[in-house]
Amino acid sequence: MTIDKETVEKVAHLARLELNETEKQEMIKDMSKILDFMAKLNELDTSGIEPLVYMTDDANVLRDDEVKQKITHEQALQNAPKHDDDYFLVAKVIEK
Repeated sequence: MTIDKETVEKVAHLARLELNETEKQEMIKDMSKILDFMAKLNELDTSGIEPLVYMTDDANVLRDDEVKQKITHEQALQNAPKHDDDYFLVAKVIEK
Protein backbone atom coordinates (compact mmCIF):
# COMPACT_ATOMS: atom_id res chain seq x y z
CA MET A 1 0.00 0.00 0.00
CA THR A 2 1.33 3.39 -0.91
CA ILE A 3 0.66 6.52 1.05
CA ASP A 4 -0.33 9.55 -0.98
CA LYS A 5 -1.53 13.03 -0.14
CA GLU A 6 -5.21 12.03 -0.27
CA THR A 7 -4.65 9.22 2.24
CA VAL A 8 -2.88 11.59 4.63
CA GLU A 9 -5.66 14.14 4.25
CA LYS A 10 -8.29 11.49 4.98
CA VAL A 11 -6.45 10.23 8.07
CA ALA A 12 -5.89 13.81 9.25
CA HIS A 13 -9.60 14.53 8.81
CA LEU A 14 -10.58 11.43 10.79
CA ALA A 15 -8.12 12.38 13.52
CA ARG A 16 -9.35 15.98 13.44
CA LEU A 17 -5.86 17.29 12.63
CA GLU A 18 -5.05 20.36 10.60
CA LEU A 19 -1.83 19.84 8.65
CA ASN A 20 -0.08 22.31 6.40
CA GLU A 21 1.66 21.15 3.21
CA THR A 22 5.03 20.63 4.91
CA GLU A 23 3.45 18.52 7.63
CA LYS A 24 1.56 16.49 5.05
CA GLN A 25 4.80 15.65 3.25
CA GLU A 26 6.40 14.63 6.56
CA MET A 27 3.38 12.45 7.36
CA ILE A 28 3.66 10.74 3.96
CA LYS A 29 7.29 9.87 4.76
CA ASP A 30 6.51 8.73 8.32
CA MET A 31 3.50 6.62 7.37
CA SER A 32 5.44 5.03 4.52
CA LYS A 33 8.21 4.09 6.97
CA ILE A 34 5.63 2.49 9.26
CA LEU A 35 4.11 0.47 6.44
CA ASP A 36 7.57 -0.61 5.24
CA PHE A 37 8.38 -1.81 8.75
CA MET A 38 5.12 -3.75 8.95
CA ALA A 39 5.87 -5.36 5.57
CA LYS A 40 9.28 -6.38 6.90
CA LEU A 41 7.60 -7.97 9.94
CA ASN A 42 5.19 -9.86 7.67
CA GLU A 43 8.19 -11.59 6.08
CA LEU A 44 8.87 -13.46 9.34
CA ASP A 45 7.60 -17.01 9.76
CA THR A 46 5.41 -17.00 12.87
CA SER A 47 3.57 -20.27 12.24
CA GLY A 48 4.93 -22.02 15.36
CA ILE A 49 4.65 -19.07 17.76
CA GLU A 50 1.69 -18.63 20.07
CA PRO A 51 0.07 -15.19 20.20
CA LEU A 52 1.37 -12.95 22.98
CA VAL A 53 -1.29 -11.79 25.39
CA TYR A 54 0.87 -10.56 28.28
CA MET A 55 4.50 -9.49 28.32
CA THR A 56 5.34 -11.77 31.27
CA ASP A 57 3.97 -14.94 32.81
CA ASP A 58 3.91 -13.37 36.26
CA ALA A 59 0.63 -13.29 38.13
CA ASN A 60 -0.51 -10.06 39.72
CA VAL A 61 0.77 -10.13 43.27
CA LEU A 62 -1.34 -8.06 45.64
CA ARG A 63 -0.65 -7.38 49.28
CA ASP A 64 -3.18 -7.00 52.05
CA ASP A 65 -4.00 -3.43 53.05
CA GLU A 66 -2.87 -2.65 56.53
CA VAL A 67 -2.64 0.54 58.54
CA LYS A 68 1.02 1.40 59.07
CA GLN A 69 0.81 4.81 60.72
CA LYS A 70 -2.08 6.20 62.65
CA ILE A 71 -2.49 9.84 63.59
CA THR A 72 -5.00 11.41 65.90
CA HIS A 73 -7.75 13.78 64.86
CA GLU A 74 -5.91 16.68 66.49
CA GLN A 75 -2.65 15.83 64.71
CA ALA A 76 -4.45 15.78 61.36
CA LEU A 77 -5.85 19.27 61.95
CA GLN A 78 -2.61 20.65 63.38
CA ASN A 79 -1.07 21.90 60.09
CA ALA A 80 -4.30 23.06 58.46
CA PRO A 81 -4.32 26.82 57.82
CA LYS A 82 -7.97 27.05 58.91
CA HIS A 83 -9.93 24.56 60.96
CA ASP A 84 -12.44 24.31 63.76
CA ASP A 85 -12.59 21.59 66.40
CA ASP A 86 -13.59 18.86 63.95
CA TYR A 87 -13.11 19.89 60.31
CA PHE A 88 -10.83 21.58 57.80
CA LEU A 89 -12.23 24.96 56.71
CA VAL A 90 -11.99 25.78 53.00
CA ALA A 91 -13.15 28.73 50.90
CA LYS A 92 -16.59 28.47 49.37
CA VAL A 93 -16.26 27.88 45.62
CA ILE A 94 -19.85 27.10 44.55
CA GLU A 95 -22.65 29.63 44.76
CA LYS A 96 -26.27 28.49 45.01
